[in-house]
Amino acid sequence: MKLEKVRWGIIGCGNVTEVKSGPAFQKVKNSELVAVMRRNGELAKDYAERHNVPKWYDDADALIQDPEVDAVYIATPPGSHKEYTLKVAAAGKPVYVEKPMAIDFEECNDMIAACKAAGVPLYVAYYRRAQPRFLKIKELLNRKAIGDVRFVSSTQYQKTADEVKKGEELPWRLQPAMSGGGLFYDLASHTLDILDFLLGPIKDVHGIASNQAGYYQAEDIVTGTYRFDSGVHGVGNWCFAAFENVDVNEIVGSEGKITFSTFGDDPVVLTTAAGEQQWKFERPQHIQQPLVTMMVEELTGEDTKSPSTGENGARANWVLDKLGKH
Repeated sequence: MKLEKVRWGIIGCGNVTEVKSGPAFQKVKNSELVAVMRRNGELAKDYAERHNVPKWYDDADALIQDPEVDAVYIATPPGSHKEYTLKVAAAGKPVYVEKPMAIDFEECNDMIAACKAAGVPLYVAYYRRAQPRFLKIKELLNRKAIGDVRFVSSTQYQKTADEVKKGEELPWRLQPAMSGGGLFYDLASHTLDILDFLLGPIKDVHGIASNQAGYYQAEDIVTGTYRFDSGVHGVGNWCFAAFENVDVNEIVGSEGKITFSTFGDDPVVLTTAAGEQQWKFERPQHIQQPLVTMMVEELTGEDTKSPSTGENGARANWVLDKLGKH
């Protein structure tokens, strides 16, 4: 599939599209955002007016069938990702879907199959794969800056939001029917995917998921161990009812270690017998723009391939399912 210019439509123009993704479609070369959809038509109209988008819809099917829409970005909660992906694929248009890719691994496989049958690409919004800070870590690993990789540890925990403690209406991220699980599915998916990018696919998974605080039904703590195809071992701890916010990953090798966060802006740190080196990276204004650039370049026939596909997006869901169901 080769397009001269990619004219995008968005299904679900909520918060994630305001700064993280939406403006990127208008700023990337040979890319344009031409239509948005939200079930609340007034909110869709408001978004379109504020972002200078020519069309808005309150019906997803109408946007998908719009002949002026070449590709569709699905930015709804995961519970509707499969439904919309199958419809976009049936219309013969490329799909870019938010993460997690779906509510479970089985749905991911259905989405991959539909896009393959339709002959259209399927991309997933694991945008860290295109960001300079993680490409730097990849480069350090490739040149064996820490020798042979032995294991990776991830520790991510945070406080419970006050409104959740008060028993107010739960956000969709804490409703498994819409999200697949709790905050583990929403947040740990980024870490597990970037480890897949840096170290290769995970092969064996063992985990324990529980709800300790009792504020909602989804898991609020997950502890897991895993082994990558390469033989590297991994351990992860995620807790969403702790006393502070912590986000740290360590990749340990025979000659050193690399320390970094998944979500923070703190430096990437390389520690070896020779000492410590740090690299600081500015957060992109529109955090998905590097990945959007790569997708557009691929769709317009340039010698670029998106590093985030349905296949690796599904692998993240497979690990989430193994660790997070309780």
